[in-house]
Amino acid sequence: ELNMDLFRKCLEPINRCLGDSKMLKSCVHEIVLAGGSTRIPKVQALLCDLFNGKELNKSVNADEAVAYGAAVYAAMLSNNDAAQLQVQEMLLLDITPVSTGLQTAGGVIIGLETVGGVMTVLIP
Repeated sequence: ELNMDLFRKCLEPINRCLGDSKMLKSCVHEIVLAGGSTRIPKVQALLCDLFNGKELNKSVNADEAVAYGAAVYAAMLSNNDAAQLQVQEMLLLDITPVSTGLQTAGGVIIGLETVGGVMTVLIP
């Protein structure tokens, strides 16, 4: 219950997508889970409830889905015409910013350092 407001926020993009597409929940044939938050049992239960008990498809490897999305994003950002041609009709949503970092309270985490408690870019 402590994190329920955060769990409910996971449903906002789904409701927005359904609203934008003017699609009813009953028209959704399959719910495929991919991504970190979908591993949380409470998020899975909320999704199942949102879609009136429909069984969730957990067959997609979340790590592979993220890696595939990163590869598509890299192709979109590249100057390689052949790569861009292959992804020109794809649309990626909900992407982590290009620079991802880590901020710690104590300063050092195995192999990763922060300078004076300020975030150090891990992936430039």
